[in-house]
Parts: sequence; structure tokens; C-alpha cells
Amino acid sequence: MQLIAQGAEAKLYRDGSELVKDRVQKGYRLPGLDARIRKLRTRGEAKLLDFAARSGLNVPRVMSIEENILRMEFIDGKKVKDILNGVTEAERKKICELIGSTAARMHEAGIAHGDLTTSNMILKEMDGKQKAWKLYMVDFGLGKMSAKSEDQATDLYLLYEALKAAHFEYLSRSWQYILKSYGANYKGSKTVTERFKVIEKRRRYKGE
Repeated sequence: MQLIAQGAEAKLYRDGSELVKDRVQKGYRLPGLDARIRKLRTRGEAKLLDFAARSGLNVPRVMSIEENILRMEFIDGKKVKDILNGVTEAERKKICELIGSTAARMHEAGIAHGDLTTSNMILKEMDGKQKAWKLYMVDFGLGKMSAKSEDQATDLYLLYEALKAAHFEYLSRSWQYILKSYGANYKGSKTVTERFKVIEKRRRYKGE
């Protein structure tokens, strides 16, 4: 297996056509409690991925679960974070529309991602010549089932902050493309976007 990424919560390995997520042990927790938490979070993420797939979302297929290890399909594509700044305006518009419609379908299904950033979106080319893309949402480790406007608006806020941090030059247009597509594909979008404005004001006030 090849180590491809390491975060605070887990190590990611590529094993052929599979991605292996191994939740790391936390030394500050009691061993028994730590094992239980990692096991529960691994099972929870697998269940969320299964539900997302059944809801029609493009997510990695779960292959197997073993204690704190989750094996899933490896999505061979490019992170949106790595390409969004380098494409044409027309391509950027299309990608942002995919982001908006995917987030809409995810929220319509009652899923809050918990870490909705361009780092957790993979664009896979289905036809290189015609730019027929599929957008995959990955890393549901912080996700949960929630239809609450607060949780879904927090997803939007995290996405907006990610765009501001990594794609600032294209922030305004990209955000408008995303919101328009989100609104067109989610009947609850108005409540969520209104809540987004409340969260944005709240965070801005705390930062002052």
C-alpha cells in the first residue's frame, strides 16, 4: 500500500483500485474509549457513504469495513482545489454548477457533509475531448444525517471560505454560479442561504 495523505484523524493509502482510510490512535484518549470512537466513526462514515450512493450522489463505493479501517473505491481524478484556478471561465462555470447541484442533492437527501471544501471534491473526466465530468464528494468523516438549515448552511459557509482562501481571484463569479445551481436544484435552498447569511455575519462579528 502507498501512503498518499495523512491528516489529524486518519492516514490514507492507495491499494490498487481501493482507498484505505485508517483512523489513527489518539494518545490523549483511554485506549478502550479510543478504539470505540474510531470504530463508531468508521462505521458511521461507511453508512453515510452508502446512503449517499443510494440517494444518487457520486461518492466512493464502500468495499469493506474492519474495526477502524474503511476500504472504499479509489476515485481516479483531480481535486477541484487543484484545477479550478487554471481552467477557462466556461469550464469554471460548469464545475461550479456541478458543485452547486451536487451540494443541493446532498442536502435534499438530508446529508450535511461537515467539511465541504474544494479539497473534498474530485472531478473525474468521463470524456476528455468533450469535458464530460462527474463530480465526486469524498471524505464524509465529519458528516452526518441532518436536514437542519444550520448544518446545511454551515456546509455552504465552509465552501465559501474555501473558495475565498484558495480561489479568491474567482470568488465572486464562482460563488454566484454555485448559488444559482444550488437554488435551482434544492427546494429548501432559500432557508439555507438565508441561514448562511446569519452565520457569515456571526463569524465576521467574532473575528472583529
